[in-house]
Amino acid sequence: MTVAEPVVLELPVVLELRAAALRYPGPPPVDALRPTELTVRRGEYLTIMGSSGSGKSTLLNVLGLLDRPTSGSVFFDGIDVASLGDADRTALRGARLGFVFQSFHLLPYRDATENVMLAQVYNRTPRGDRASSAREVLCQVGLSHRLRALPPTLSGGERQRVAIARALVNRPSLILCDEPTGNLDSEATATILRLLAELHQQGLTLVVITHDPAVADQGQRMLLMRDGVLRPAAGPAAVAATAAGPPIATVPLWSR
Repeated sequence: MTVAEPVVLELPVVLELRAAALRYPGPPPVDALRPTELTVRRGEYLTIMGSSGSGKSTLLNVLGLLDRPTSGSVFFDGIDVASLGDADRTALRGARLGFVFQSFHLLPYRDATENVMLAQVYNRTPRGDRASSAREVLCQVGLSHRLRALPPTLSGGERQRVAIARALVNRPSLILCDEPTGNLDSEATATILRLLAELHQQGLTLVVITHDPAVADQGQRMLLMRDGVLRPAAGPAAVAATAAGPPIATVPLWSR
């Protein structure tokens, strides 16, 4: 009796870089991102780790459709981003990408619900639906008791949860997190990492960029960024070396 080989189904590709590179003009020119191949599949939790100056921010801007690569291609949900004009690229980013930043970027004079609702303006969500959607995701991230709170009255961890809710509200194909725990204490960091893990278990596709090995270790797959080059992690020693940066001379989210 012949035993059939198990069928392995590959999940759809959300984001793909094909030899994507970004060179800033000089003099001298700077290769901030060298030709990079990267595939992110739906439901994946990818972490990218690198020290300051490694090229993480440049990579984030390319992944987030904020900067166009000077060579190579970027595909998002199967769309060749190079084929889009500025308005269409902005619309794609607003509808299918969520961003979480180290500094939260919340408006201090708008309450938590209103801050989340602002993300829906760019997605053209009908005005009557915005508040209920915002409240739903705020409850999802554990802030049902802080719906009307202003950011200055929130803790750092609560502000980051509002930012995560804002990133979730349009049900994006991917969430990009840039140092999401960089401004948090250890207790708030643990809360945010648990929340990200829960969202991933619910099917969210996540890319987290960090300099912290403990944060980078949370993903399913880890890549290292150094000198504009993205490469697979090769074990704890490589991670520690990348976190430390170059030696000092002695004389770098759910399905729709």
